[in-house]
Amino acid sequence: MLQAALWGGIAGSSLFIGALLGIYKDIPKKISAFVMALGTGVLIGAATFELLTNAVNEGGILFPSLGFLLGAIMFTVAEIIITKKGGNERKRSTMNPKNHSGMAIFIGTIIDAIPESLIIGVSLLENHSISWLIVIAIFISNFPEGLSSSIGLKNDGYSKKKILFLWSVVLILSAVSSLIGYALIGPSSEIVQTMIGAFAAGGILAMVSSTMMPEAFEEGGPMVGLLSAGGLLCSLILTYYG
Repeated sequence: MLQAALWGGIAGSSLFIGALLGIYKDIPKKISAFVMALGTGVLIGAATFELLTNAVNEGGILFPSLGFLLGAIMFTVAEIIITKKGGNERKRSTMNPKNHSGMAIFIGTIIDAIPESLIIGVSLLENHSISWLIVIAIFISNFPEGLSSSIGLKNDGYSKKKILFLWSVVLILSAVSSLIGYALIGPSSEIVQTMIGAFAAGGILAMVSSTMMPEAFEEGGPMVGLLSAGGLLCSLILTYYG
């Protein structure tokens, strides 16, 4: 259980690292976009090669399909709600829209982080070892989010201490979510486990399509396509040798 919490915390720690750089260093937007593009490719690979493929191999096609669609639908609904409050700006380094709360950015980040961390705990129980692909994918994708959204919160008037406190909370929630995935979801039936894996895959793909891809292209231009493809290739290589 402690190992599950540890790896969940490590995967989520890049949010805090990105936040520190966003607060204290002037990082070019294009660099953040390139990292986000790479993370997009790695996350897509993790969702398909690791989560979805394993779910189908272990549980057939029906229940993983249902879990996948449910994950995509639930993330989309949550994204619509968060977008109305300005939370769609969580990956941008600009000032929040007028009358929109910076807290929506924080809540949106939690919506991204918790399902990802849950699946770390589930995979640890299933494979009796950590899935390096999932940990690396989450770590890479979290970094630009912590970086750009911290710049946006700073521009919106949030103090450095408050920003770091918010990301510390996310880091703790990531560790706890991974522990919960190991302790509560893991021992459940095979059908539930396969649906959870597919659910996470659906949520991840909906998330990268609606937030990471368009925002990376906006700041990084056509080069982000190549970097995303490179990230996907990295996922394939890690899956092959893992």
